[in-house]
Amino acid sequence: MQDLQPIRRALISVSDKTGLIDLAQALSARGVEILSTGGSAATIREAGIPVRDVSDVTGFPEMMDGRVKTLHPAVHGGLLALRDNPEHVAAMEQHGIGPIDLLVVNLYPFEETVAKGADYDTCIENIDIGGPAMIRAAAKNHAFVSVVVDVFDYVALLHELDQHEGQTSLAFRKRLAQNAYARTGAYDAAVSTWMADAIGEVNPRRRVFAGQLQQPLRYGENPHQRAAFYIDGSNRPGVATAEQLQGKELSYNNINDTDAAFELVSEFLPSDGPACAIIKHANPCGVARGESILDAYRKAFDCDRTSAFGGIVALNTPLDAETAQAITEIFTEVVIAPGADPAAREIFAAKKNLRLLITPKLADTAEAGLAWKQVSGGLLVQDRDNGRRVQDDLKVVTKKAPTDAQMADLLFAWKVAKHVKSNAIVYARDGATVGIGAGQMSRLDSALIAAKKAERMAEAMGLPEPLTKGCVVASDAFFPFPDGLMEAAAAGASAVIQPGGSMRDDEVIAAADEAGLAMVLTGMRHFRH
Repeated sequence: MQDLQPIRRALISVSDKTGLIDLAQALSARGVEILSTGGSAATIREAGIPVRDVSDVTGFPEMMDGRVKTLHPAVHGGLLALRDNPEHVAAMEQHGIGPIDLLVVNLYPFEETVAKGADYDTCIENIDIGGPAMIRAAAKNHAFVSVVVDVFDYVALLHELDQHEGQTSLAFRKRLAQNAYARTGAYDAAVSTWMADAIGEVNPRRRVFAGQLQQPLRYGENPHQRAAFYIDGSNRPGVATAEQLQGKELSYNNINDTDAAFELVSEFLPSDGPACAIIKHANPCGVARGESILDAYRKAFDCDRTSAFGGIVALNTPLDAETAQAITEIFTEVVIAPGADPAAREIFAAKKNLRLLITPKLADTAEAGLAWKQVSGGLLVQDRDNGRRVQDDLKVVTKKAPTDAQMADLLFAWKVAKHVKSNAIVYARDGATVGIGAGQMSRLDSALIAAKKAERMAEAMGLPEPLTKGCVVASDAFFPFPDGLMEAAAAGASAVIQPGGSMRDDEVIAAADEAGLAMVLTGMRHFRH
């Protein structure tokens, strides 16, 4: 297989015209003959650059609203022919097929069309056929053909031609081919995923997931693991679409924890007041609502000041100077918020390692979507947990009903529990978490750990008693026995929210009544593994 291959003839057919004229001018200046189609040919011609219509090569006009223009042996033969195979060369000569050394194609904007909420027929019309066919042909024949599918590869292509006197190296063509197959694979994944949703196919026989490289990462969860960050094109507000204003590069764990923090704080609408979530190792160590964003931050911080060190802070309203100053009083890895005022940015600028991420808005936690994780030999796919409960959904099952204040705290704690690793126990009081137990094998242990953390914080803050005295408690799943509930009561909980559904619900309810607790059932659990 020959290393260097000259570029003498190129076919350009692009939907995204960014950089097209500069590329065409550069190729033409190097003596490359340019073939093109439709709008691409018109754009090149209007710039005064020599171009030949593909229809002149095929002998057929573009037809059927442009659906048929490149699906022809004169095109695919020029892309697929093996230049060192005498039979292929003879076939080209016999049928008047000229070789195509460079293919530059970007596809119909299907993903963008879907993102705009277009109707079914419009989406169908934006499925490219000729483009992927040519890309796959050129990529298969990368021994002789260079294929470019991304605008940001134009510069690399021209640099390659300059380095090798109008030729491309085999290593370069291999990289282009790999990227080309990834692009057509991602494109087909987008089409199949959209169509499954459009026709109501809940569990299609095949699922395809695709991503585009956002950034290589220094390492993964641990230094010996390689890692990278890919985006899925959904444009969901959060860490993937945020603008990083300052600070060093995000790590794998930073991205994972920041996502957890932002999804949690997005449960609280700005119209309902400022809210703050502090995350450590993907679990909340403090969440609160407040009269101001500073008040919310301080209340969240007071839940577990020890764990907040080196944590991730997420806000549901723009960052202001007072809050920025408070956050910088301890080491914080990342702050993410829907905006930051100039004074806050100036304060953070003095902390060069602190990452500040700005999003256009909060994530919609009620939005439908898919979530998946890898297991050995497969993928687990499920709907995103967008389940919600409001007061009218709750069932009071004890003799004592919650007060209005308790009900507000119960709903707050329930939202937080959804984002705590199971088994989850969340103590809350006055719109703030005061103790969190996460990820234990026993719900009883989670209740004990959350209470112990509250006791330690009371000692550290010089309080006469833990803030769990008079609090409410949320459990992400039912209490299988009364013991966990009784530990919560011993910690000071006076009202409980939990899904219910245990075989021993009657025992648990009776124990709550005996302890004088108010308890409501949600009928919905929030396991988070």
